[in-house]
Order: sequence, then C-alpha cells, then structure tokens
Amino acid sequence: MSVLPSTSARTLQGPDERVLASDIRALRRARGLTLAEIALKLGRSVGWVSQVERGLSTPSVGDLRAFAELFGVPISLFFSHDVPVESERGVVVRAGRRRTLGTSESGLVEELLSPDLGGSFEMVRSIFAPGAEMKAAQLRPTEEAGYIASGIFEIEIEGVWHRLGEGDSFRFEGKPYRWRNPGTEPAVVIWVVSPPVY
Repeated sequence: MSVLPSTSARTLQGPDERVLASDIRALRRARGLTLAEIALKLGRSVGWVSQVERGLSTPSVGDLRAFAELFGVPISLFFSHDVPVESERGVVVRAGRRRTLGTSESGLVEELLSPDLGGSFEMVRSIFAPGAEMKAAQLRPTEEAGYIASGIFEIEIEGVWHRLGEGDSFRFEGKPYRWRNPGTEPAVVIWVVSPPVY
C-alpha cells in the first residue's frame, strides 16, 4: 500500500470532495456492498457514509485508510490532483495530472486515465516492469480489455497464455487471468475495466 503524505502537505478540499464522493460510491457499488454493510465494517453510521458519498462530509485520513483497506485499493487513489480549468473537471485528464497507483518496487505502476470512477468503466495506463508478474490468477466479475502500447506482454486467460506485442489487444469477461512481462523493457498497456474496480 502506498505511503500517504502528511495531511498538512496534502488535503482534500473544494471540488476534490466531489471526486472523492463519486469514487467511494463507485467502489462500494462495484463490490456489491450496501451503505449499512460499509457502515458496520467501518464502525460508522449509515448516515455518515451516505454523507461522504454525497460529498457532504469529508473523511479523515484515518477514515480514508479504512476505506482503502476495505475496498482493497491504495490510499493514493483518493487523492486527486487539482484540475486547473473547472470546465475540464470530470471530463479531461491532463498527462501531468493523472492519479498514480502502485510503486516501481511492486513491478506495476498504473495511472488512472479516467477522470473518476463514477462511470460504467475505468481506463488505466499500466506500466509493467521487466520481469514483473502476477503469480496467482485473479478472477473478477468484470469485462476487461487492453491495448499494448509498447513492449512485450503475456497474459494467461482461463489457463491459456497469449504473447502480445506493440499494437496487439485483448478482451475477456469473468475469466481467471494473470500476466507477466518477459521482456527486457517496460510493457505499457492501456487497460479498460467495466465496472470500475479501482
């Protein structure tokens, strides 16, 4: 899990609360949880969780850590970058303002290309380090697709390995998968997931 800067260095305020509220609601729905279930797991009231999802209450850093642990996402996901032009909020993500997830030590760094998690899908730019791999297959209730922007990328879908290169793409739904980068250069994959899981 990512290390979070101190609250004095990084705070949520103003319009960012709308992004946070939308992301928390989308994550709860993607996991099929009710407000009551979230409240029980966090030791909070249903009313408080509802207010957070509507942008009426701002959770503390401790609360955000609890949300991140509950949803299985890095806490850095909840800290968006400022959008300098209000008309672009929720519509445009500039290259230098993407939310970054993961670390180079993990072998996978991802940048959220979608403005938030409130839509029916999310788009992520995934950078797989040479030799990085997902050792155990994962199964999610999602439809997923990817486009290899650069490098060599191998993905196993339902027990069958596929070796892909620049310009190749893939899609699968509700099947176990895992991946690896067998190359000597980073592999960059544009990944689309529906519904959003980050």
